[in-house]
Amino acid sequence: MKDQLERESKWEVDQVFTLPVLGDFMPDSRVEETSVELTSTYFDTAERDLLAHNVTLRRREGEDESGWQLKVPHARGRVELLAPLSENLPDELTAVVTGVSLGKQLHAVTQIRTLRNRHRILGPGDELIVEIDDDTVRATPADESADTLAWREVEVELGPHTDEVPAALVDSLTEAGAHTSEYPSKLSRALPEWSEPAGTDRAAQRAIRDYMTTQIDLIFTGDVELRRGRDPIHDTRVAARRLRSTLRVFGKLLDRTAVGDVENELKWFAGLLGEVRDCHVQRRRLADRIKELPPQLVLGPVAARIEATLLERQLPGRDALAEAMDTPRYLQLLATLQAWRSAPPFGARIRRRDLVKRAHKAALKADRRLTTALQNQRAESFHRARKAAKRARYAAELHKPVRKSGRAKSKIAYYKSLQRVLGDYNDGRVSSEFLWRTAVSAGTEPRENGFTYGLLYANEMHAADRARERVAAIAAAR
Repeated sequence: MKDQLERESKWEVDQVFTLPVLGDFMPDSRVEETSVELTSTYFDTAERDLLAHNVTLRRREGEDESGWQLKVPHARGRVELLAPLSENLPDELTAVVTGVSLGKQLHAVTQIRTLRNRHRILGPGDELIVEIDDDTVRATPADESADTLAWREVEVELGPHTDEVPAALVDSLTEAGAHTSEYPSKLSRALPEWSEPAGTDRAAQRAIRDYMTTQIDLIFTGDVELRRGRDPIHDTRVAARRLRSTLRVFGKLLDRTAVGDVENELKWFAGLLGEVRDCHVQRRRLADRIKELPPQLVLGPVAARIEATLLERQLPGRDALAEAMDTPRYLQLLATLQAWRSAPPFGARIRRRDLVKRAHKAALKADRRLTTALQNQRAESFHRARKAAKRARYAAELHKPVRKSGRAKSKIAYYKSLQRVLGDYNDGRVSSEFLWRTAVSAGTEPRENGFTYGLLYANEMHAADRARERVAAIAAAR
């Protein structure tokens, strides 16, 4: 299955629009013009679950673009996954959208026919700079529930080494009467009954809704990337933790009946992600620590043993995660989160002072736990302080829109720095325990000894001690 990054913008034009002369706006370039007819059949669930996340799945037939195409969001645009043309939906594409579709049946929802006048602006060496497509479009619902919709639009797609639409082209299109389209895709225009969830006039409710929706969208994006074999585990895990923290800190402001057991389900999912993520972090951390040592102090296959031991733990964790993501339990969690995008689980009226009060309470709890940890110096107390600092930071992020920006930013920065240094302390402790166990095993093997493991162990313990000192300094300087 091939993939390619697509970065395009869409422009609204009327039927009498005339495309400006394209050969003049960029020096040392030439224009290659062709025309093609494209027929695209789009697939989705009955509830348009793919469209809700800006994911499109289509079967395209055309002179040079025939095949199955799945477009998924990307930070710089969308990634287009390609599969050969066939009668049935390719299993490799349907597998990628299992989570986004909530495991529901996919079927044809509309057919879009496009007459495309393609203009490729080529630079020296015939490198594609930008492609401008003048499209005449006709869309017909698959169930014929509505009349055929017709329109004209211009697409501007960037070449692989073009960072943005050239300013001269933007000016030319604007002067000719084009303006940026409100529709991110042809499908979103062909199915106008779907729209983004309606907003709310209440600032406090809007703050919760926007924060929760951001985390939910990150979880769905992570689902797609995980099913593609990518590694979005850190961002997905953080999103799950932020959402769970929101339910804990602001839970009394929400409808507990609607929330149900979602907090525990998010904990379960974040735990599965953590089994993979923690091993990955340790592998990278200890590999770097070994590289920092003088070669004469690395005795035996230390790096290979550590890598093999952690991989032996990480790979089953990844398998367990993949297996869990196809269970009814996980798909039900996604279904609940999807419902919250349009109908957040609000309880009674939420006021700004309610958010401030709950966030302040989370901050006080984090401060108390930090004081306890600094007093008793126990590892478990520092661990509890780190978790509380995370919740205080996330609460400050959520209620930032409803309080003075300066104070919110200050709290976010403080708890973020505290969380980071407490994390360094935890990483040092966890790594030192792993090294001690690995040293015990290595000491019984031929041609291995525990010298380098002991050295690494001492370094990790010193790193943990330094992090603990920095925690005390951050708290004292507040």
